Amino acid sequence: MALTAAAACSSGSGDDGGKSDSGASSSASKGAEGKDKPASLEAAAYKQLPAACKVLSEKTVEDLVPKVEDKSGKTGKSTDVTTRSSCSWTGLDTNGVDGSQFRWLSASLMRFESEQGLGSAEDRAKDYFKKQVAAASGTEGAKNVKSEPAAGVGDQATTVRYDLDKGKLGDYKQQTVVTRIENVVVTLDYNGAGLAGEKAPKATDMAKDAEKAAKEVVASVTAANKEGAEGASPSDSPSKKPSDKASSKSS
Repeated sequence: MALTAAAACSSGSGDDGGKSDSGASSSASKGAEGKDKPASLEAAAYKQLPAACKVLSEKTVEDLVPKVEDKSGKTGKSTDVTTRSSCSWTGLDTNGVDGSQFRWLSASLMRFESEQGLGSAEDRAKDYFKKQVAAASGTEGAKNVKSEPAAGVGDQATTVRYDLDKGKLGDYKQQTVVTRIENVVVTLDYNGAGLAGEKAPKATDMAKDAEKAAKEVVASVTAANKEGAEGASPSDSPSKKPSDKASSKSS
C-alpha cells in the first residue's frame, strides 16, 4: 500500500521527474525488509543428552528398585536420542507367603532447541514442563492427588503424588517429579505397591527417594554438557553457559 500511495503522489505533483517516486519505493522496500527479518533467538544452553540408562548409578537403582530385573535398564524407543530419550527399571521383591513389594522407576529426558516460529529453547522447555505437570496431575483414576514444588532440583521442579487402584494388582503409590534445567525437561516416575498381603509403601518416603533420584539425573545432564565431556566435541559445547544455579542445586 505504501508503494501505491507514493506512486499516486508522484504522478500528481509532476515536478520532480519521478525522483520522489523512486525514493519512496526504495524507502518502502527497506522498511519491508526490516519488518521481515526475524528477531534472533538465544541459543540453547544444553546441546546433548546423556544416555538415559546411565543417568542413575547402579546403587541408586538398587536402592529404589529392590531385586531389579536388569540394573542396566530398558531403553525406550526414540527416533532421535539427542532430543528425546528414556529408560526404565522394574523389580519384584518376593517374600513368599508374606507377599511381595513391586517397584517401577523411569527417567525420561526431553531437550529443546531454539527455533523461529516456535520460540527459544528455554521458553519451549518451560511450556513442556507445565504440560508434564498437568498431565501427571490429571492422570485418569488418580486419587488423593497432591502437587508441590520440589526444592533444590534443577531450575524448577514439581512433585506430583497420587494413589492408583489397579484392582487385583493392588493400590499403587505414584510419584512423578518433573524437573526443568535450562532447555531440558526431566520426568522421573516412581511407583510401588505391596502385593499379596504386603503393606503398601509409604508415599512420603517414595517422594523423597524420587526427588533424590531426579537430582542425580539433573547432575548427569549437566555433566554431559560440560566442555570435554565424554562423547562431546568442541562443537557440541553449550553456546550459552549452563545454569550455575541449576548445577549447584543438583550437587
